[in-house]
Amino acid sequence: MRRKSVSEQVMVITGASSGIGRATALLAARRGAAVVLTARSAQELEEIVAEIRAAQGRAAFHPADVTEPAQLQEVAALAQREFGRIDTWVNVAGISAYGRIEELTLEDMRRVMDVTFWGVVHGSRAALPHLRESGGGLINIGSEASSMPVPLQGPYVAAKHAVAGFTDVLRLELEKEGAPVSLTLIRPGSIDTPFFQHSKSATGQEPLPPPPVYAPELVAEAILYCAQHPRRDLVVGGGARAMIGLARWAPGLSDRLFEATLFRSQQGGKLARSAEGALYRPGGASAVRGGYSGRKLSLYTQAQMHPWLGVFALAALGTGVALAARRSL
Repeated sequence: MRRKSVSEQVMVITGASSGIGRATALLAARRGAAVVLTARSAQELEEIVAEIRAAQGRAAFHPADVTEPAQLQEVAALAQREFGRIDTWVNVAGISAYGRIEELTLEDMRRVMDVTFWGVVHGSRAALPHLRESGGGLINIGSEASSMPVPLQGPYVAAKHAVAGFTDVLRLELEKEGAPVSLTLIRPGSIDTPFFQHSKSATGQEPLPPPPVYAPELVAEAILYCAQHPRRDLVVGGGARAMIGLARWAPGLSDRLFEATLFRSQQGGKLARSAEGALYRPGGASAVRGGYSGRKLSLYTQAQMHPWLGVFALAALGTGVALAARRSL
């Protein structure tokens, strides 16, 4: 399916006030796309749009809660009024609540599902009529948690598994219909964003991203690549690919590994902020990064987007092995 270059696209991004959504908005605008941004905080969106426009970019915003389908319909209508169409819609918004499943309240678990899963459903339904007209693309942000268990994040893992299943079923239905719409699931690993500060914590400790942690700009690059070169699925981060593979092919071993490492690695010191995070209302840091020193390079991710890099890496590895063998003779 042939797609327009990013510089020619109109792109709608949910969860655009911070983290992956904000990084994607800024990068897309720098590359010439017209961006329509939504999140709950009008103030943060206004600041991002002002920054983009100051750099001669094209941007508009409409505050919305992704749990309210009518509000996302308003975002789609704004994009149509301002720029005449929607070429790519990116469902980024998501949130978590940390704690053992029996300790989290049912209200909190439902809220995580409402934002992280139902927000994708509502965004997709708002986008599809416009994407059919433009021959556009829908990009859903899943997670490594779409394909593996992560203790202390039961409702978030359930929501991201649901996002993956929903995306696969919707793809089949669109293909059967012959709709000119591409559909991609992007599964990032641990990403250096304020997501962890926004999450509610019922553990009494600050949530942390388990290593390895990657920069949000890597996910933004993957999103823009898929907006122009449709992919069924793309994993961001070699660490995520390894964890997903281990959970799939050696579930018993992965269970023991995750039990031994993920409880500890996801919890920091004493909670230094409101335990509620931004679960029910906007709050906390709205920057692109969260201060977790995310890696700026993932050769695995680059190889997915640029297959010649993988060939080069294999050739380099083969050359190294040959030289080592020669030296040993």
